[in-house]
Amino acid sequence: MSKILPLLSNTDTLETRLKELPSEPGVYLMRDGEGDILYIGKSKKLRSRVRSYFRNSQPHSPRIALMVQQVADIEFIVTDTEAEALALEANLIKQHQPYFNVLLKDDKKYPYVCITWSEEYPRIFITRKRRLNKERDRYYGPYVDTHLLRYTLRLVKRVFPLRQRPKPLFKDRPCLNYDIGKCPGVCQGLISPKDYHKIVEKIAMVFQGRTGELIENLQRQMEKAAVELNFEKAAMIRDQLKAINALTVDQKVSLPDDTISRDAIALASDTKHCCIQLFQIRAGRLVGRLGFFADAESGTPGAILQRVLEDHYWQADGVEIPSEIIVQYELPETEILAQWLSDRKGKKVSITVPQRQLKAQLIEMVERNANYELERTQRTTERNLMAMEDLTQVLDLPALPRRIEGYDISHIQGSNAVASQVVFIDGIPAKQHYRHYKIKNPTVKIGHSDDFASMAEVIGRRFRNYQSNSEYRPDLIMIDGGKGQLSSVVTVLEELDLMEEFQVVSLAKQREEIFLPGESQPLATEAEQPGVQLLRRVRDEAHRFAVSFHRQQRLKKSRRSRLDEIPGLGFERQKQLLAYFHSIDYIREASIEQLQQVSGIGEALAKEIYNYFHPH
Repeated sequence: MSKILPLLSNTDTLETRLKELPSEPGVYLMRDGEGDILYIGKSKKLRSRVRSYFRNSQPHSPRIALMVQQVADIEFIVTDTEAEALALEANLIKQHQPYFNVLLKDDKKYPYVCITWSEEYPRIFITRKRRLNKERDRYYGPYVDTHLLRYTLRLVKRVFPLRQRPKPLFKDRPCLNYDIGKCPGVCQGLISPKDYHKIVEKIAMVFQGRTGELIENLQRQMEKAAVELNFEKAAMIRDQLKAINALTVDQKVSLPDDTISRDAIALASDTKHCCIQLFQIRAGRLVGRLGFFADAESGTPGAILQRVLEDHYWQADGVEIPSEIIVQYELPETEILAQWLSDRKGKKVSITVPQRQLKAQLIEMVERNANYELERTQRTTERNLMAMEDLTQVLDLPALPRRIEGYDISHIQGSNAVASQVVFIDGIPAKQHYRHYKIKNPTVKIGHSDDFASMAEVIGRRFRNYQSNSEYRPDLIMIDGGKGQLSSVVTVLEELDLMEEFQVVSLAKQREEIFLPGESQPLATEAEQPGVQLLRRVRDEAHRFAVSFHRQQRLKKSRRSRLDEIPGLGFERQKQLLAYFHSIDYIREASIEQLQQVSGIGEALAKEIYNYFHPH
């Protein structure tokens, strides 16, 4: 399939496509030469909005300017109203995740709470990555106060009967958590999915900021249980109410109309970074403080706030949307957004920019918090920039090493050998790009280790299908080890004809020495200079990640039954064998005829089991 040229290279085709656009509300999709969607936008007048991208007199941010240069085709979908266009745009962005629509930076700084409504018995856990592949799952956050978030989750797991383990402890009976009332017996199906969902729905109300509504519901249930003389249930609900009331003792925000739920959003930015804070206020109390990051060049302050609100609310349930949203700057499409939110909530939602009195003071407080977050971000950025500049000078690099990849090997005398790949972008760990490797080299086994061959295998697997235009191109590859590990990596890259693509170094543990390919002596560096400290952070993170994965593999192997290694012997027949013989030792001593007495064990399988325990 031939690649279509960008529209900017053919003015006639561009003008034809622009004339085809109607002056009606709708959504437009911009595609590149290979048909991939670059950007999805909305407008109340499609023709004038799309035409503005291709005007020379129209100033664009670097992000949009780069996108326009790649546009090869424009599609559009007409809608009846602007509110419908906004809703359609949100759904299409959620479905396709176009590269140039990514406004919020996903640096994994703030965590979310996930409730897996897609599962029969939903799980509740904290995560730093929103996975949007299951529509029914819900993510709440991102939460600024991680300590409070973990405390809240521990509290709700203590006062509400929830599944406490990811996997059952026993196969045929519940564990102690069921006996003491902490778990309703999910592993054995002692509670129906419908009843379990009712419990999780109460917990979801806490993370939705609906604690007042939850308290009222629980009070009614407690009173009803008391009237019915079900004092045990009433006492349990009383304990839940006490815990929730203790959780909601927080800062009181003095505002009129305390019964109205409202969100307040503000930002602080410099030339590069934009930190956004969103305060959730319910019944006059600050119940949540969420944080977002954006590229300051991605739009005006009002446009950034609007995109944050759209991104935040399209994944929220209607009951979570407040009746009032206070914003720091006028939004580009306030009326459209308010209408869209009102339709989702089923009630009127107002969006205002306060000018004076208490609501303006609230916005100032939110902005002050955003400024503090911006200052922390700037300090971190300055430290990392100084470290990258120092590393550039030490290694004589042509440009700053924005993306650094670190590799390490972990094993115990060759057993369970694994490797790690960690990635630092602009000096910050980018955990979404981390990767584990299990070493497949047959010569690496118990009693025989070969770190050189293991490192060569990992680098070969990482770069075997590498393309020079990849967005995951590393500016620097750091190997944990000395000259031997570095030489093995250089050999692989030379075989792949990639040695000219990357700068490769190794960092030895004992003396913190940096080695370059082909050099017998380490570089003359100071252990405490910023660039070396950055390499040490990468090395330590690669070591931590490799060791943790190695421990997982050892633990997994130690938990495996020897019966798992017998071909054709599945889980159910293992259960039948153990139920009949009571231990593996008795199975080992059994004859073929005795093994055949177990239900489901035929002659062929009995011989397989016997031969496994008697290989000679």
